[in-house]
Amino acid sequence: MSSVKKSYTRITTKSLFEMKANGEKIAMLTAYDYTLAGIVDQAGIDIILVGDSASNVMAGHETTLPITLDQMIYHASSVIRAVDRALVVVDLPFGTYQADSKEALRSAIRIMKESGAHAVKLEGGHEVKESIERILQAGIPVMGHLGLTPQSIYKFGTYTVRAKEKEEANQLRSDAKMLEELGCFGIVLEKIPATLAEKVASEVTIPVIGIGAGNLVDGQVLVLHDMLGMSKEFSPRFLRRYLDLNTSISGAVQSYATDVKKGIFPNNKEQY
Repeated sequence: MSSVKKSYTRITTKSLFEMKANGEKIAMLTAYDYTLAGIVDQAGIDIILVGDSASNVMAGHETTLPITLDQMIYHASSVIRAVDRALVVVDLPFGTYQADSKEALRSAIRIMKESGAHAVKLEGGHEVKESIERILQAGIPVMGHLGLTPQSIYKFGTYTVRAKEKEEANQLRSDAKMLEELGCFGIVLEKIPATLAEKVASEVTIPVIGIGAGNLVDGQVLVLHDMLGMSKEFSPRFLRRYLDLNTSISGAVQSYATDVKKGIFPNNKEQY
């Protein structure tokens, strides 16, 4: 691979292909609101995913299934208004693409038109082929998602590592090649063996982004709230917490409450 690194003022799907070709790792994080999206974008993240994980971290649902298309558009619109550099990808939520490819296209068009997003992401391989084809034919960039697919949690019944057995691993590799052939610009691989993820990344020319898929793929993605340590309940092996905001925010709120109750906030300099 080339060692040449290019500086990008704006990330596009073409940029991501170049980054893979040059051996440059791709950094991807989620964001769901204007304020944090602006911080993430200015910090140099390449891809911002407006994930259906908003169902968990923003709304408190147990799974990603309850979040609606209207809610995803709301979050995506907030993110887009803050972003200057990153490519913004939006998850198609559960129920908007699985059963009907025409509905899939309508959902993707709504996201692109109403939020201003740059691309959509959807889970699955051969079973959603028709939906992917129809969306791509309309000129909408699509990112795939294989391995652990949270929207199918009730089918699998567990969040355990996927594709450990040969049959499922072979199917995943086949699906990855199919996504590339259809025209997807990238694939997220979630919670699969690192050796399998490495094989997939070497077998396709499109960028492969891992989450719990080892270090030998083209980039990584994490949920922002998890990475910042805003919650302490979720602790998978692949998660590295770069901050402990749960403790920091709790301490700040307690200090504020104490100052208010003691009558020492606001002080003379903090009033008119």
